[in-house]
Amino acid sequence: MLQRCILRTYHVLALVLCVSAREDFDWTKNEKTSFYYSTFPTGFSWGAGSSAYQTEGAWNIDGKGMSIWDAFTRKKGKIFLNDTGDTSCDGYNKFKDDITLMKDMKLNHYRFSISWPRILPSGLKSEHINEKGIKYYEDLINMLLDNKITPIVILYHWDLPQLLQEKYGGWQNVTMVNYFNDFANLCFERFGHKVKYWITFNNPWSIAVEGYETGEHAPGMKLKGTGAYKAAHHIIKAHAKVWHTYDMQWRSKQKGMVGISLTADWGEPVDISNQRDIEAAERYIQFYLGWFATPIFNGDYPQVMKDYIGRKSGQQGLGASRLPVFSPQEKSYIKGTCDFLGLGHFTTRYITPKNYPSGLGDSYFADRDLAELVDPKWPDPGSEWLYSVPWGFRRMLNFVKTQYGNPMVYVTENGVSEKMVCTDLCDDWRMQYFKDYINEMLKAVKDGVNVKGYTAWSLLDNFEWDEGFSERFGLYYVDFSNKNKPRYPKASVQFYKRIISSNGFPNQREVESWKRKSVETCASSNQLLAADPLIGHMEMVSEIVIPTVCTLCILLSAVFLMFLLRGRI
Repeated sequence: MLQRCILRTYHVLALVLCVSAREDFDWTKNEKTSFYYSTFPTGFSWGAGSSAYQTEGAWNIDGKGMSIWDAFTRKKGKIFLNDTGDTSCDGYNKFKDDITLMKDMKLNHYRFSISWPRILPSGLKSEHINEKGIKYYEDLINMLLDNKITPIVILYHWDLPQLLQEKYGGWQNVTMVNYFNDFANLCFERFGHKVKYWITFNNPWSIAVEGYETGEHAPGMKLKGTGAYKAAHHIIKAHAKVWHTYDMQWRSKQKGMVGISLTADWGEPVDISNQRDIEAAERYIQFYLGWFATPIFNGDYPQVMKDYIGRKSGQQGLGASRLPVFSPQEKSYIKGTCDFLGLGHFTTRYITPKNYPSGLGDSYFADRDLAELVDPKWPDPGSEWLYSVPWGFRRMLNFVKTQYGNPMVYVTENGVSEKMVCTDLCDDWRMQYFKDYINEMLKAVKDGVNVKGYTAWSLLDNFEWDEGFSERFGLYYVDFSNKNKPRYPKASVQFYKRIISSNGFPNQREVESWKRKSVETCASSNQLLAADPLIGHMEMVSEIVIPTVCTLCILLSAVFLMFLLRGRI
């Protein structure tokens, strides 16, 4: 019988003062304890997200080529329990079922990615276009639109064709800029008459740092101090080229928009009265969000990155900075290439300065000269890096407004994981996370931040990169041990559905009833999930135990009969 998991009860940290007071957002007058009851503007878009490698499976089906993640997961010890995304959620075959789930939730949009090697197996448009891959995405897009769900499409969510990695070194090579542009142009040509929201890259920070600096993610390169910066440089150029391609060739007839999705944690000074802490927190955000946002909005890297990396490169005896340089022409070409900003946000860190002497070696993390701290009171139900700190979300959104001229923002990822031995579909911690974070976003809208939509991460439990299937972000639980990959709604499905139908938080009485009603619905889902292993157990009993017992009974009966016969003789 399925046992329920019991989570600890947490207290949320009180709101602390921000780096500096804003004219339009007085941090000192907004206490953490005050919940803001109101609704979002009419037309606010609600959605959920996924990515190709994390959900589709079908890794070698219908002509798909190998990606760097297909190759990386085959190296023993790279992924927790050596899991792979070979089948994952089987979204390739079950997308119609998943759209039915979205329709039931009344989602306005669905954020997903197109697998580059599923469309171009070798990575090159000039070599082969896989029409079966094209048809899969056509069918997905058509069904979404038939159900009045807007597709928001990411062109690159980390699954580079493996052949491009092997031949050219992936994002270390500037030739990727043109190859990616060819792929994007093909997507605009085939899908652009129906897709109006395009995102070039999802979380390029992770692509660069974890793919080419630490090696935790595919392609697993450990080029400390240079790899991340070079990859990021080429990614920024590739983004700009794709934006210009759309702007020149497709915008007038397709009427769509092209943006980028940047993921960043908020950095809060440990001591608000300490100028060095304030500067360290600013540096943390500039090395995270500003690394990509500042070139795209303003034309060049943040000055603090140029100063710190340049100085450390000089101390290491290098003739030039390890941070690449944009030419004047490139700066003007890159500046302004963003119709909307996608923002992924999950958590917050306290920041204080920490000196890393140049003699210890060069790395992205040492270049920043800071330390990240967490408050032990912050809830941490799942991923070791993810703490629930809602107030940081509002601060991050206001930072974007102030730094980049209040661009149109779509929250493209926000959610929380669980990491538990047993399964409980009554995910009260996730409901609390969504309630608190979405409310902070509502406060940011009240502050004047131009937020147009919100995307819960994620629609389904899926393959969580180097953590395999050990961490679950999904609104829907996926039974990965079952070959049919059945989906079961968690309580958060009903809770999020109520936020969507109310377009926010109408009043205290109604909102307080949501959690109670949502928990009532998850009890039946828990029973359904519990029945799966029970049925399997019953099949084992009927197939193995019962025949064995019957055989023993026959043998004992024969022996007993033999003794009786002997007694008579």
